[in-house]
Order: sequence, then structure tokens, then C-alpha cells
Amino acid sequence: MPELPEVETMVRGVRRHCEGRTLLQVEFLECTRRPIPVLPSRTQFEAQAGRTITQVGRLGKRALFFLDSGSVMIIEPRMTGLLLVSSAPSEEHRRVCWHFPKQRGKSDTVEFWDRRGLGTLSLLSPDQFAELQQRLGPDALEITVDEWSQRLKKTDRPIKVALLDQSLVAGIGNLYASEILHRSGISPKRKASRLRKPEIEKMADATLQILTTAIRYEGSTLNDGTYRNALAESGGYQNHHQVYDRAGETCPACGQSEIRRIVQAQRSTFYCPGCQR
Repeated sequence: MPELPEVETMVRGVRRHCEGRTLLQVEFLECTRRPIPVLPSRTQFEAQAGRTITQVGRLGKRALFFLDSGSVMIIEPRMTGLLLVSSAPSEEHRRVCWHFPKQRGKSDTVEFWDRRGLGTLSLLSPDQFAELQQRLGPDALEITVDEWSQRLKKTDRPIKVALLDQSLVAGIGNLYASEILHRSGISPKRKASRLRKPEIEKMADATLQILTTAIRYEGSTLNDGTYRNALAESGGYQNHHQVYDRAGETCPACGQSEIRRIVQAQRSTFYCPGCQR
């Protein structure tokens, strides 16, 4: 589930515990559950002991640990992964632990926990990282209206499906795509290439508003309770969802139409047929 707001929240939560600190150990914890992919290998990750994390950042829905060697550790949480500086929700799903020297006011460890084992870890060289950046679209918090227009006119896919394409725009997932389109008053079934400039401007504004507000509330914790911030606390933006996972309820915006659920590209889409004609 983690999308841009959740990953940004995790990154902000672990940043001060990692930046400028030297790794004592990268430990892969014993886990009998589905193993997570590690590229190029666990041995390569473990060999980073002694390196310093110079910066902690985000690329779309990925967390980044920049090393003084120029390499980049990339953590992609995907559906159920978390970066934590406090006790994990469960022992059996702990995957990786980064150990640091003791320092007052900072955690000695940062952990990656993943209930379903869908997350990934990658260690990339500077050239490999540059290639990854080129494959992804502009960040959803930084893309301009002109970039939106240029990219959307090239695809006839439904706009909801297009928003999930990370090569078009990086960071938007299923939950926030539904919320953005509802705020914009755009039907998720509309062809992306058919959107008019005023609609694109409205969608660009809605994207910034919703994502920045979700970050302020530290993301959305859904009914499965999986997502947590770095302190293993629930987010708060789920209390502000207008359409996501609210099929059958009356739209809080118009107060008349019933929110519907459809399936697009094998993902659930929630929308209001009254607000989003």
C-alpha cells in the first residue's frame, strides 16, 4: 500500500537516525516467511559495513540511502513494507536491520519489516541509479502542468490507469489516484489524451493538495492496519478519504450520489458518478 505520502513519511522518520552515520552492520534477520528479493546479493549489502549514509531521500515510492562510496541502497516497500526505528509490529516479519554506533537521541538501528514479503532491496552504482531515474517519470510533487499535458496526450488509457504508470509520473498509487480524480471532478474512465487543459490544471492542483495533506497526516493506515510510520504509529489521512474504499456510501462532496467501485487494470477504482461525470 505505501505510496508517495507513506514513503515520504517513513523517510522523514528515519532520516535523522541515518544521515551522517557509519554502518556497523547490515544484518539480514532470520525469517521463515516469503523471502524478499535482494539485488545484487545479501553479501553485497553486508559488505557496506563501514560505509557512511550521507543522505536519506525518496524516489517515487522508493526510499534511498546514499552512501559515501557513491552507491545507493534502495528500499521499495511495495504493499506491506515498513521502515522502522521502534519495535516491529511482529517478530516473524522482520527482514533487515541497519546497525549504527550508539549516539544519544538517535536509534541504534533502522529496520525493514514486511508482512507479505513483496518489498525489494537493491544496491545500485551511480550509473545504475541514473538509469533508474531516467525510467521513472517526474515526481508527483514536482511535475508541472506542462509536463502533465505532454505526458497525458501520448496515451489513450483511462486516466486512472495512466496515473498508476510510474514511468508517466512517479509516486501515485491506487488509493491516491482515486482521491485525486474525485477532487478534480474527472471520471476515472476518461481517456487521458482527451483531458482539456483546465482539467489537467485542476488535477495537478488536486495532486499537490492531496499528497501534501496526506504527508502532513503521516499517510493512510487502512483497515488491515499494516502501514505504520517509523515509530510504528498509524497514519491519519484515512479519516479524510472521500471515495477510496467507500463504495455504497453517499458521496461526502455532493451529498447525493452513491460512491461506486469498478475494476480497472485489475485494481479497484472508487468514484462518485455525480461529481465525476
